[in-house]
Amino acid sequence: MRYPNGKRKVANQGINSHPSSTHYSNRGMTLEQDINDTNEFYLISNRAVIHKKPTPVQIVQVDYPKRSAAVIKEAYFKQASTTDYNGVYRNRYIDFEAKETKNKLSFPLNNIHEHQINHMKQVAEHGGIAFLIVRFTAHQKTFYFPSIKLFEFCDDRDKGGRKSIPLKAFEESGYLIPMKYQARVDYLDIIDKICMKNGGTTHG
Repeated sequence: MRYPNGKRKVANQGINSHPSSTHYSNRGMTLEQDINDTNEFYLISNRAVIHKKPTPVQIVQVDYPKRSAAVIKEAYFKQASTTDYNGVYRNRYIDFEAKETKNKLSFPLNNIHEHQINHMKQVAEHGGIAFLIVRFTAHQKTFYFPSIKLFEFCDDRDKGGRKSIPLKAFEESGYLIPMKYQARVDYLDIIDKICMKNGGTTHG
């Protein structure tokens, strides 16, 4: 069974299965798993309530090989999903997309769908904090990239410009998220720093 944060329930977890027991040395974990673990830590420490969004699915065909069991044979996505995660932090709505790339020098913009860009623009227009988290797996570097900067690159692409965001742009206009022991991808720490930098307000 999967809960809204995308994690699978594991039976008979011991008392040492607290998110703080995550080993810093486990760098083979995916970005999604790192963010899910981070969000769980935020939740149990009462810092924020942020979950992975479930994707609506329409079930078409189900077989019942046993009375007590059902097997889904055919299903499809009912609608295009928006972004990966949303929630509330310090009375602000949080909404972001998370992506990994094997590219060493840039992040392809075709990894972000147009409806996701439009959704993030709507969130920003209504005062929410929208952003992109990108991990360059070749460098094991994870960045918080403000939505306003993402929009600039998308607008430039639509005018015939480059179709990717260079790593240098993440280094200059984004924020490197250091790996931590408990909050492995502590993006809320970045939001706090941006808020202080902007006098208590930020648009992502």
